[in-house]
Amino acid sequence: MKDQFDSLLKQAKLKVKKKGNVYWNPNTPELYEEAIRNKEANLTKDMAIRVLTGEYTGRSPDDRYIVEESSVKQDINWGDVNQPISEGVFNHLYEKVQTYLGEKKLYVKDMYAGADEQYRLKVRIISEAAYHGLFAHNMFIEPSDSEKKTFAPDLTVLAAPHFQATPGKDGIDSETFIFINFSKKIILVGGTLYSGEIKKSVFTVLNYLLPKQNVMSMHCSANMSTDGTTAIFFGLSGTGKTTLSSEPDRILIGDDEHGWSEKGIFNIEGGCYAKTINLSRESEPLIYEATKKPGTILENVVLDDNRQPNFKDKSFTENTRCAYPIKHIPNADQSGNGAHPKNIIFLTCDAYGVLPPLSKLTLKQSMYHFISGYTAKVAGTERGVTEPKATFSPCFGAPFMPLHPNVYAELLAKKIHKYNTSVWLLNTGWTGGAYGAGKRIALTHTRKMLSELLQGNLDEVEFRTDPVFGLAVPKYISGVPKNLLFPRDTWSNKQKYDRTANRLSTLFRENFEEYRGELNKDLTKAGPIK
Repeated sequence: MKDQFDSLLKQAKLKVKKKGNVYWNPNTPELYEEAIRNKEANLTKDMAIRVLTGEYTGRSPDDRYIVEESSVKQDINWGDVNQPISEGVFNHLYEKVQTYLGEKKLYVKDMYAGADEQYRLKVRIISEAAYHGLFAHNMFIEPSDSEKKTFAPDLTVLAAPHFQATPGKDGIDSETFIFINFSKKIILVGGTLYSGEIKKSVFTVLNYLLPKQNVMSMHCSANMSTDGTTAIFFGLSGTGKTTLSSEPDRILIGDDEHGWSEKGIFNIEGGCYAKTINLSRESEPLIYEATKKPGTILENVVLDDNRQPNFKDKSFTENTRCAYPIKHIPNADQSGNGAHPKNIIFLTCDAYGVLPPLSKLTLKQSMYHFISGYTAKVAGTERGVTEPKATFSPCFGAPFMPLHPNVYAELLAKKIHKYNTSVWLLNTGWTGGAYGAGKRIALTHTRKMLSELLQGNLDEVEFRTDPVFGLAVPKYISGVPKNLLFPRDTWSNKQKYDRTANRLSTLFRENFEEYRGELNKDLTKAGPIK
């Protein structure tokens, strides 16, 4: 144990006053035992593990920083998302965290991020929380025993969830911090137990490194047919990215993060991190069954008196999640690799009820909508109907993209053109009116539209151009009501539809103003035409 601990300290560059216990690459049962002993978690009746992450039940984007140093200073798209922090502040808190962790029990996991051996990242996750070790065990790709013996990390994640900074004195405004230091190859996390910070910080690093190797890094899910025909799904939270990619008749490649190289696509992760609010066996059978398997983590899920999960209960947060190894999905591909995609689906949930449920995009429209990254969320339901709120997140994942959106959009366009990939916009939102007046598009109809396009049944159908958004809409899809395809036909008040559609069109144009100076006029014209 001493030799292992000394090696850990050397490779992680930790300076400590006192040497404690180190759990080096523990297996799942050991992590279970430690998480429960440390009062981080408790078991469900089905032997999944439930964890409460305390104050932070989601990511803290305002507390995430990239260290501003010479190797990346000219590349990063600095701003509200990619906030700079000085090397001095980083070094100060790094020293304090090292001292703090030197007196704690530590849990270490050596894992890969990336199924493609040519582009994978070797990541060492070190935390005072056994739960973080279990999460890493589920979410990343485990090296073989022989590979672990020679494992030298490309990136070290150092997590001190129970350490808090002193606002002002430590150079930041919060007790919580997530620092990414590219030159030192360190991610430093303090003051939050929420495991998504680890997952998304590693993804952010890859979103910097992969495009420099001509690999498109993507916040998307992916699946394929039994003959290997691949599809990828981009979409923000709540649009159906995980649900629609986890279908019994398709082979799951991955549910959240992928790369697209000259060889094809590959999963960055080895597990799934699905939202569970209102999860049911009927709507999402594969994910539901995965929550009942040993090894699965239920994060901030309420348990009833029989220690069974209540997925409808939002007492802790609406952002309840489950993390499980991809092998828990019976039709998942264990290699994590797939061919070049035949179809790309951009998912949006339009709560305004005016976007067509399905449309086919040109190459320039694909770049426009990729950079826009639109969805519309409902702010809340208290005291009746509330107005939808438009959300634009470039590349369908702005919080994790350190480079300018143009970099990703141009690389994606090259891939689409080179491999003759079709791109679609699939709206899982409202029909017959906006939220509060209309209704959510039936999941059965969404799945039918998706099935028809993936089977190639829409390749020869006629299309009609939407008069507001300029999108090509299929005139007919088998098994789908015709009027559903054209939103205006579903509204009883046509004038109200026109006003609402024009309002959303204006929001698109106003959002894209930020990129007008960066992009050519043709791309600017690929948006709404009214």
